[in-house]
Amino acid sequence: MNGIEHNLMADASNLALSSGLSREASLPAPRLGALASLQAHWPEYLMEAALLGAFMVSACTFGILLGLPTSPLRQAIPSDFVRGLLGGMAMGSTAIAIFFSPWGKQSGAHINPSVTLTFFRLGKIKFWDAVFYIGAQFAGATIGVYLVAQVLRPQLEHPSVHFVATTPGMRGAVIAFVAELIISTGMMSAVLYFSNHHRFSRYTPLVAGALVATYITLEAPFSGMSMNPARSFGSALPSGIWDHFWIYLTAPVLGMLIASEIYLWRKGRAAVKCCKLHHDNIKRCIFCGANGGFAS
Repeated sequence: MNGIEHNLMADASNLALSSGLSREASLPAPRLGALASLQAHWPEYLMEAALLGAFMVSACTFGILLGLPTSPLRQAIPSDFVRGLLGGMAMGSTAIAIFFSPWGKQSGAHINPSVTLTFFRLGKIKFWDAVFYIGAQFAGATIGVYLVAQVLRPQLEHPSVHFVATTPGMRGAVIAFVAELIISTGMMSAVLYFSNHHRFSRYTPLVAGALVATYITLEAPFSGMSMNPARSFGSALPSGIWDHFWIYLTAPVLGMLIASEIYLWRKGRAAVKCCKLHHDNIKRCIFCGANGGFAS
């Protein structure tokens, strides 16, 4: 065999090998079943539970500090609006801290079944990941409230605190439903716009936290400001307060899905990059495989 023939055969072999690798690389990632998803992504599921649990611990704590009549802070601030503003700032800051926390950067910090369901609709989270995320969120919210109740039950169950349960305001259930629908649509619209904008994506957690603070300050008198079925469930289960719970189970989901449909209509599915609120970090991403993670 002369040199020319040898080179031709080598080139053909390399071409066949490279074509095989290209075909293999182009194949979609295999879909994981329930057990495989649990084995691969259990850290993210536990993070979601812990993060929403921490949010509820903060909500209960500030609810007692600002709402309990015997609280020194409550006595020092007679204005309902100022207390609402302080509560909004406290919970907005809590949300921002969660979004920027190491666990929030890794799980994506949905901490809300409505957010997870919306990203599932957008095709950015797999079925079993969505199921386990939502289960973890409900469990985490409930455990967070129970933990506070173990230490401060008399204060938490006081009529002025009511386990920080979300219930319709003086204007009734219809207004509460509409209010929850509007704020949920607004939140998801902001998250989708900022998280998918190449210049503003890094500010998504700050925008979301600012909206939480604003909604608690201004909207809470109408519906209690839930925007989160798991958050409302976490307060309702230990307290037994299920007053118009259907509002908090349906309006946030519907509102965020409406926001996703509007975004798809205006921008298209390709404009949605990932379902993390904070993606510009070195933590693994189980959704898109970035930063050393893997999509499944």
